[in-house]
Amino acid sequence: MTAAAILKVLEARGFKLAIAESLTGGLLSAEFVSVPGASNVLLGSIVAYQTSLKHELLGVSRTLLENQGAVDPEVAAQMAAGVRTKLANKSNTDESQVIGIATTGVAGPDAQDGVAVGTVYIAISGPGAIGDAVYAHEFSGGREAIRAATVSEAINALGECLAQ
Repeated sequence: MTAAAILKVLEARGFKLAIAESLTGGLLSAEFVSVPGASNVLLGSIVAYQTSLKHELLGVSRTLLENQGAVDPEVAAQMAAGVRTKLANKSNTDESQVIGIATTGVAGPDAQDGVAVGTVYIAISGPGAIGDAVYAHEFSGGREAIRAATVSEAINALGECLAQ
């Protein structure tokens, strides 16, 4: 599914989208924003690149971040749930109508906190049958290739969740 197709499905079902990004630095949001009419569905996004902002802006557990670092499946899950809750509340939208998606990982050129370059976690947090899911990936290539692959896989993961 493309970003445009996802937005169409979300709108038809009455859902809104909230995005939290780390390694993708706004690229995932840009993919959705490039679609005309995205504002009908996209509530917004938070790029929490610094580890401390994952706690401050998205509510990721400080203890989790201290113990596991920012590149961890549970961090991704908490980012997705946190952006979903925060943007639903700030926009006066019923949280049961919001889907959150998050990306965290290491794009390189160096490993981070002992985590290898190319390690990526994508998480989705949604109501009901959509539920919560975390997808682990190991991408190869340079920094830009890893970031582009993350965006592509995030869109694929969201499309799969919506197709169920």
